[in-house]
Amino acid sequence: MKGSIFQFCAGLSFTEADRRLRENGPNVPLEYSFPRWWHLLWNSLFHPFIIILIVLSVLSFITCDSPNGFIMLILVFISVTLRFYQEYSSSKAAMKLSEFVKCPIKVQRCAGRVVQKELVVQVDQRDVVPGDIVIFEPGDLFPGDIRLLSSKQLVVSQASLTGESWTTDKTAEIREDHSTPLLDLKNICFMGTNVVSGTGTGLVISTGSNTYMSTMFSKVGKKKPPDEFEKGLRRIFYLLISVILAVVTIMFVINYTTSLNLSQSVLFAISVASALNPQMLPLIINTCLAKGALAMAKDRCIVKSLTSIRHMGSMDILCIDKTGSLTMNHAIMVNHLDCRGLPQEKILRYAFLNSYFKSDQKYPLDDAILAFVYSNGFRFQPSKWRKIDEIPFDFIRRRVSVILETEGGHSQFFGRFLLTKGALLEVLRVCSFIENFDKDEISPFSSNDYQRILNLSEDLSNEGLRVIAVAIRKLEMPQICETSNGSKREEEDIERDMVFIGLITFFDPPKDSAKQALWRLSEKGVKAKVLTGDSLSLTTRVCREVGISTTHVITGPELEQLDQNTFHETVQRATVLARLTPIQKQRVVQSLQTIGNHVVGFLGDGVNDSLALDAANVSISVDSGVAIAKDMADIILLEKDLNVLVAGVEHGRLSFGNTMKYLKMSVIANLGSVISLLIATLLFKYEPLTSRQLLTQNFIYSVGQIALAWDKMDEEYVKTPHKSSERGLSMFMLWNAPVCTLCDVATLLFLWFYYKAYTDVTQKFFHSAWFIEGLLLQTLIIHLIRTEKIPFIQDVASWPVIFSTVVTSAIGIALPFTPIGKVMGFSLIPLSYFGFLVLLFLGYFTVGQVVKRLYILVYKKWL
Repeated sequence: MKGSIFQFCAGLSFTEADRRLRENGPNVPLEYSFPRWWHLLWNSLFHPFIIILIVLSVLSFITCDSPNGFIMLILVFISVTLRFYQEYSSSKAAMKLSEFVKCPIKVQRCAGRVVQKELVVQVDQRDVVPGDIVIFEPGDLFPGDIRLLSSKQLVVSQASLTGESWTTDKTAEIREDHSTPLLDLKNICFMGTNVVSGTGTGLVISTGSNTYMSTMFSKVGKKKPPDEFEKGLRRIFYLLISVILAVVTIMFVINYTTSLNLSQSVLFAISVASALNPQMLPLIINTCLAKGALAMAKDRCIVKSLTSIRHMGSMDILCIDKTGSLTMNHAIMVNHLDCRGLPQEKILRYAFLNSYFKSDQKYPLDDAILAFVYSNGFRFQPSKWRKIDEIPFDFIRRRVSVILETEGGHSQFFGRFLLTKGALLEVLRVCSFIENFDKDEISPFSSNDYQRILNLSEDLSNEGLRVIAVAIRKLEMPQICETSNGSKREEEDIERDMVFIGLITFFDPPKDSAKQALWRLSEKGVKAKVLTGDSLSLTTRVCREVGISTTHVITGPELEQLDQNTFHETVQRATVLARLTPIQKQRVVQSLQTIGNHVVGFLGDGVNDSLALDAANVSISVDSGVAIAKDMADIILLEKDLNVLVAGVEHGRLSFGNTMKYLKMSVIANLGSVISLLIATLLFKYEPLTSRQLLTQNFIYSVGQIALAWDKMDEEYVKTPHKSSERGLSMFMLWNAPVCTLCDVATLLFLWFYYKAYTDVTQKFFHSAWFIEGLLLQTLIIHLIRTEKIPFIQDVASWPVIFSTVVTSAIGIALPFTPIGKVMGFSLIPLSYFGFLVLLFLGYFTVGQVVKRLYILVYKKWL
C-alpha cells in the first residue's frame, strides 16, 4: 500500500511508463498515417481511361504496331506523373505542417534504484501514459483526460470540444455529483483542451482511443463514396467500352471482308478504338486541378486532395463553425452600464483599476478592459493609487478584488477602497447597496433592484454579450493591515456590504473580412450556414453583423426533438444552428448532402468539427487548428480568411469548366469522327485512313488540347455552382455530334463527286484530304463548344488555346507537303480544296451556332 501511494505521489518510473506505453499504444485519439508514395502512384494509375490506354497500347505491341503503343504509353506516363507529383507534394507539405503540432509535455517521473527521486521531464505527447502526473501552465495542451490533483486559478478553453468561445474555470478542490454533465465537470480536464491561465498538476486517467475525444471518431476515416463527377466518368467509361466493342467489331469485319488482310484490319480496329477513347481526359483533369492547386498555393493554402478543387467549384453550401471563422476569437469590451442600462464612466474607472492592479493572473477580459480604456482616451491616473492587497480569483468565489488607497483629497476617491469584479450572481451575493446614478445616491439593495439587474443581464446575453459585475466598498483604515494572509475568513469578512455600481459587457467581434467574403460567396451561389456549439444568442448576433440571415434558427436540443422528416426539412431551411454536438454537426452535413442533394463544404478547426469535416464534400481547416482537424481536411488555410475560399471557389469552377469543355468536345468529336469513319468504310473499298494516319491525327489533336487547362470561362459560368450530369452529357452529345458527322459527310461527298476520289488511284489523295479536314474539325470544334456565345465574335478563347489552335492546324495542313507526309502515304493537296474547307467550316460554325441556340432554348442553359 505504501508503495502504491509513493508511486502516485512521485510519478511513474521510466520502466513502468515504457511498459504502459507498449500496453496502451501511442497517445493519439485517431491513428492517422499519410498515404505512402506507392499508394498515391497506384491511385494515379488506376483511372478508367488510363486503363483503356494501357490495354490499347498492349494490343498495339501484340500486333507489332510499336509506334501506336509507344504514343499511348507516353500519354499514360505524362498523366500519371503529373497527378502523382501534385498529390505527393501536397501530402509532404501536410506532413511537415503536422510536425508543428507536436509539443513536449512536462511529466513527473521517479528514478533511482535505492532512493527514489522525483524528476520533472519533458516527453512527447504521444508518449504520455495513464498514471502519469503532468504539470501544466498557460498555453499548454492537455495530453489526455486528466483528474486535477492541484490547481491555482486554473482557466481552461474547451472550444475545441464544445465550440464555445468562452473559457471555463477548473479546480481540484471539488467533488462533483454523478449527475453533472461530463464537459461541466470542474475537476476533470479533457484531451484537446488547453490552459488559458493558471497552473496545476493532474493525473492522466485515459489516453489515446480511451479519451473523451476519441468517442467522436468512431465514424471518422471511412472512405467517402465517389462524387457525381466520378460516377459520371465511370458511366461514360462503361458506355465507351460498349461503343468501342461494337464499333471496333463492325470496323474489323468490314475492313477484313474488303481487304482480307487480318493484321491490317486488327491495327485499323485498334486505331479506331484509340480515336474513340478520350485519351487526354486524365491529363486534362490533372492539369486543370494542378493549375488550381498552384493558384491556391499563392493564396496561402495547401491542397491535400486535388479532387477537392473540383468539389469547391460545385459547392453550393458552406457550413462554418463560428468561433474563429467568423469572429476574431478574442473578447473586446463593449460597454459599461449601470442598473438601468446607461453608460457611466465611474463603472469603467473601477473596472479598469481592478484589472490594472491585479497581479496574480491576467485574464483575456482584463486585457479587453485595459485596451478599451487606452484606445478611447480615458485618463484614470492609476499612478495616484497605491495597491494595498489583492484577493485573487478562485472557483468558489468567482470574483477578484483589489484593495487600493489614494491620498491627497481627490474628492470621493480619497481613502481606501475594495474594488471587486466577477460573475454577476457572485458579486450580487456580497452587495447590500446599489448606486443610483440618476439620483446620485447610494440606497439599500432591494428585490426590485435585484430583478432589474437580472433582466438587464438576460437582455444583454440575448444580444450575444458576456457580462461581469463591478462593486465597490470604502474601507476604514483599521479594517485591514498592510498585508493579508489571504485566509478564507478574512476574504469573506472584507467582501461584504458592498455597493453594486454596474456591469461591463464583452463581445467576440466578427472579422472585418468575414462580411465581404460571405457576400462574395453568396454572389457565386454559395449559401452559408453556421454550425456551432456556441450559444444561440451570441451566434445570432455575430451572424446579423456579417450579413447571414437569422430568420430561421434552431439549437441542437431542439433538433433532437424532431422526427426524421421534420429534421431534414428544418436543416434545409435553417441558416443558424447553435449548441450542436459533434454528432449533430455530422448529421446536418449528411442531411444536406443526401436529402438536399447539395455539395457541402465545412470549415472547422476543432476536435468537435472532425466528424463534420470527415462527412463534408470539401473539408477545410486552418494551420492553427487541432491535429485531427487538419488530418481530416482536404484543404488547409494558412490564413483564417474566408476570402481565400472565394478564390478557391473560382479556381474550382474554372477547373471544372475546362475539364467539362474537353469532355464535351472529345465525346462529340470522337463519336462524330467514328460514325463518319464507319460511313466512309461502308462506301469505299479501302480504309478512309490507315491506322498510322488515324493515330497521328489523334495524337496531334490530343496534344493540342492540353492548352484547355489554361482557358478562361464565361463570367456567367463562374457565378453559379455546377455539377456533373450524365443525362445532360448524353443529351448534349446527341444534339451536337450529328453536326460533326454532317460536316464529315459533306467533305466525303465533295471528294466523291468533285475530285472523283473513290478509286484505288486516288487513295493517297483521299487520305490526305480526309486527314486535314478531320484534324481541323476536331481542332476548331473547341471554339464552338467552349462558350454559349458566338465564337471569335462575342467571345475569344485565351491566348494559349488560340496559339494551340494555330500551331495544331498549321502542322496538320503542312504535314502532307513534308517528307514525313510522304512516308506516311500522303500526297499533295490542290489549293481549291482549301477554299472548300473555308466554306465548310463557315457552314459548320453557322449550323453549330443554330443548334447551340436551339439547345439553350430547350434546356435553358449551355452544358
